[in-house]
Amino acid sequence: MERGLLWLPLLVIFFWLTWEGSKEYQKVEAYRTWAEQFERAKYDIYAVLGQKGNNLTWGKPTPKGLIKLETFSLLDVKKIHLLVDDKSVDVEDIPNKGRSIELEFLFSESTNSVRVPFTEIPLAAEWGKFLQGVLEDLRSQQNQ
Repeated sequence: MERGLLWLPLLVIFFWLTWEGSKEYQKVEAYRTWAEQFERAKYDIYAVLGQKGNNLTWGKPTPKGLIKLETFSLLDVKKIHLLVDDKSVDVEDIPNKGRSIELEFLFSESTNSVRVPFTEIPLAAEWGKFLQGVLEDLRSQQNQ
């Protein structure tokens, strides 16, 4: 009987881990299906982000699917900032650690901005560099 009582917490932990793993698998599968429509996409526990042409779509992954999806055009973006702990940092000189990591998109027609959260600073920096390059290409095409 004592051995059974010792194994019971392990059994409960095993079932809890299985349930959590199943939820995460459902999130990843929903993302995989969603990401097929994009040229470039990212998934992490905080947000999904997809780029198709000049449009960016982002939202939050859940086991039932993606929620709070928002789409905006890079043509409307004035600046892109990498924020680590709510401070703008250079994508070429990134810090090693940070609690909150976000790409901030500032729009030209308003004071509003969109902040897309990331779990890793290097991943956010790569996306920031890439999207900044796309933004510069769009501006050079408009000026011609």
